[in-house]
Amino acid sequence: MNAHEIDYQIFGEEMQYVELELDPREAVIAEAGNFMMMDDGIRMDTIFGDGSKENEGFLGKVLGAGKRLLTGESLFMTIFSNEIQGKKRISFASPYPGKIIPIDLTRFGNKFICQKDAFLCAAKGVAVGIEFSKKLGRGFFGGEGFIMQKLEGDGMAFVHAGGTMARKELSPGEKLKIDTGCIIGFTQDINYDIEFVGGIKNTIFGGEGLFFATLTGPGTVYVQSLPFSRLANRILQAAPQAGGKDKGEGSILGGLGDVIGGDRRF
Repeated sequence: MNAHEIDYQIFGEEMQYVELELDPREAVIAEAGNFMMMDDGIRMDTIFGDGSKENEGFLGKVLGAGKRLLTGESLFMTIFSNEIQGKKRISFASPYPGKIIPIDLTRFGNKFICQKDAFLCAAKGVAVGIEFSKKLGRGFFGGEGFIMQKLEGDGMAFVHAGGTMARKELSPGEKLKIDTGCIIGFTQDINYDIEFVGGIKNTIFGGEGLFFATLTGPGTVYVQSLPFSRLANRILQAAPQAGGKDKGEGSILGGLGDVIGGDRRF
């Protein structure tokens, strides 16, 4: 194996964290902000890229970091290494309510494609790169843009899902329509495209967006019930307006009631 072989255990129900066991000289990489706790004896370093191109010199590191920059992520990642004798443990927490999903890349042909915000941590040696869309429609209308992340290697990686996670096994030619934000990730054999919802009423009044993501098998798809973007939008909608007044969601008249009552001026 090129990636470090690590043992793990996932704790919790709705706000989960994953505990990784590192043997001497084993290491794990993670996005900044996911660290929770670790045993004494583990060293933390900030590295350029994902650490999978160490044998390719400076140019390899630059290329690896540049790919991360295209996904909107930082050029740097954090690596945690056990540099003393004996097993040590380190934990990473999910950023919001949901589930942590372990991905054994060897079971998926050494490649898994996921949303750029889904990646939590992985064994050192797993490459965190980009997956370009080959279709303009998917890039312009897919909601996730031209680029998704790809995890490559022969080690363990961990991704995070918001809310409840559903795993779908698609047979050859079987198609699944999904809200673009609800995709966590899928295996490399899945064909991913965008489909117009259709219908004037659906387009104008449907409130579900103009496009579905269509995923066609064979392969495995992971779906989340609560994308972070949806959670953030609901929080913003419920937040009080400037001046301390709420938005009147509990009122039948809502904003019209403010106008009638004299609380809103033009």
